[in-house]
Amino acid sequence: MTSGTAPAAAGQGSDLWARAFAALYDPLLWRGERAGMGARRRQLLGRARGRTVELGSGTGLNLQYYPDHLDELILTEPEAAMRARLDRRLRGTPRRAKVLDASADQLPFTEGSVDTVVSTLVLCTVDSPDAVLREIKRVLRPDGRLLFVEHVRSQSPRLARWQDRLEGPWRRFAEGCRCNRATLELIRASGLELDDVQEATWRGMMVPIVRPLIIGAATKTDGRRT
Repeated sequence: MTSGTAPAAAGQGSDLWARAFAALYDPLLWRGERAGMGARRRQLLGRARGRTVELGSGTGLNLQYYPDHLDELILTEPEAAMRARLDRRLRGTPRRAKVLDASADQLPFTEGSVDTVVSTLVLCTVDSPDAVLREIKRVLRPDGRLLFVEHVRSQSPRLARWQDRLEGPWRRFAEGCRCNRATLELIRASGLELDDVQEATWRGMMVPIVRPLIIGAATKTDGRRT
């Protein structure tokens, strides 16, 4: 097992709420994981292959679901408090992976060098999703895939209005999460080819504004520069 972080100092650089949110993250998601999210992660991540890069790995909830045959697994996490918990979880498993302090819009990989990019509940949190999707497309090899589970803007007009009303306070509570982001449309507009997209509901005591989910894959269909 390898790691690109220094565990003793990993909490440095996070503000008080970021450290608190990192500590609360697993307990807040625990019931949802048992109510179906864990099974969705397992089904999706079983499709990862080759050199795999996960964006915003958080506390490492995906770790147990990756296949054993990956050529390489790289976990990126820019938030120090989350990265400390990710490092701790990784040290407690036999899985081999590397942890990097890297943001999703500036990935430290050469063009066309990654087979699989994974994003679970991440594209809602970034400031510029278009820039992140361009970066994903840049690092993917031709026929490389983005695997994603994201909560999205509701198709129900009533719930979407509540998402709009509560976007500000929710974003402050949830460390940047935009509950009303139309992520599927953004992926489609990026030029990645969508396939196997499913809609689902995030159950298990999750608040209604983050319940609508999309789960699926998007493929880089050619090798042109982006």
